[in-house]
Amino acid sequence: MTRRLVLIAAWSSAAAAVAGCAGNGAGLDANGRPGSSTGAVNGPLTADFASIQSHVFTPICTVCHAGAAAPQGLRLDAANSYALLVGVPSTEVPALLRVKAGDPDNSYLVQKLEGHAAVGARMPFGGPYLDQATIDVIRQWITDGAAPPAATAAPPGFAITAVTPAPGDAVDARPSIVLALSQDLDQTRIDASSLRLERVGPSGAAAGSVPLRLRVPAGNPRALLALPLSPLAPGIYRLVVPAPPDTGLASIGGERLGARGDAQTLTEFEVVPPT
Repeated sequence: MTRRLVLIAAWSSAAAAVAGCAGNGAGLDANGRPGSSTGAVNGPLTADFASIQSHVFTPICTVCHAGAAAPQGLRLDAANSYALLVGVPSTEVPALLRVKAGDPDNSYLVQKLEGHAAVGARMPFGGPYLDQATIDVIRQWITDGAAPPAATAAPPGFAITAVTPAPGDAVDARPSIVLALSQDLDQTRIDASSLRLERVGPSGAAAGSVPLRLRVPAGNPRALLALPLSPLAPGIYRLVVPAPPDTGLASIGGERLGARGDAQTLTEFEVVPPT
């Protein structure tokens, strides 16, 4: 198998930069509201995803949540944020979805913004924090069903744009593996052979594979969840897209991942014992 890690150019140096990331008020005025200098679209913040992206996620959250080493694998840039939020389990509290459509109180994003999440710090990390009026707009979008932005033409080329856990991450025994894709998935082609999670042996060769349950989050066809059916033993694991014709991952336009004819390693991470 040709071993090729995608999406990881200079991930280690990016990780070092993010490790020191803290809120600096970028994009917020003195009252914790998105300011006029954020580069957002003209007009007020409204309860639709495109407005929230341009007023909040892009100017404020991507100070930290961008690139291959984004905290918790959560990239909040415009290309990836919806796919990695809606219907996707939180990595800190997997029992909660990052955004649960129709239920802002049980959406981990809201809990982190309001500062009452069970794990970790309030966001934006280190403050200043969003004012409640801004959070209420995000709440309203979720209450209304967390609709995606207006449909746009699919970008050329079917590819994975982000993957969690990111290469080099250390995770617990029940990781939620999430793929964000550039185009809508053809859900009819997804089966047990679409992805392979391998345990990596001392020599670097595969030392067995782990059964996965694959599903597309409701209302979020540009994301794929890959959930191990049983807890993972400590060690190194890699996620692989098999070479055609074995992979069933394809866009609704029929383009397959791995169309170049070789298997692709998407990420390699470590499962660590509980502390």
